Amino acid sequence: MPVTLSGSCHCGAVKFTVDSSTPVPYQLCCCSICRKVGGYVGAVNLGAHSDTLKIQGKEHISVYKAIMNRGEKDEHEANSERNFCSKCSAMLWLYDSEWPELLHPFASAIDSPELEAPGEMVCLMTASKPSYFRLPEGKKVVVEEYPELSLADWHKKHGKYVK
Repeated sequence: MPVTLSGSCHCGAVKFTVDSSTPVPYQLCCCSICRKVGGYVGAVNLGAHSDTLKIQGKEHISVYKAIMNRGEKDEHEANSERNFCSKCSAMLWLYDSEWPELLHPFASAIDSPELEAPGEMVCLMTASKPSYFRLPEGKKVVVEEYPELSLADWHKKHGKYVK
């Protein structure tokens, strides 16, 4: 049975639960969006089943849709929606209409259960990280864009997928 993740924003205005089959926080995204909205180290996303999301304080949620390729001919609004607390600005989860069955809670918003530390981090989108940005210590796989394995495939490969 999937793991129920309980999360909240910093000020407590928003609380949520969502069920996850992929609860190990092993991916660190270094893209400019994750770094600018998630802070210096970017964002660590989990996977969850969108139809299980339950929210308290929904009226305090705002959505940010990033502009991709800003200033270029092909500038466009991203499909993904970053949901955050409008009171304290804590990032809560990402939803993308291309995969409506999925939701990606930010590991930083999860209160319980305590998330398992991965044996190695996968640092992705490193082609867009600035030179001052230091990747975390310890065992890691570094990729310039996206890794070969999806969240689900990585969890299955490492025996961490929860049905």
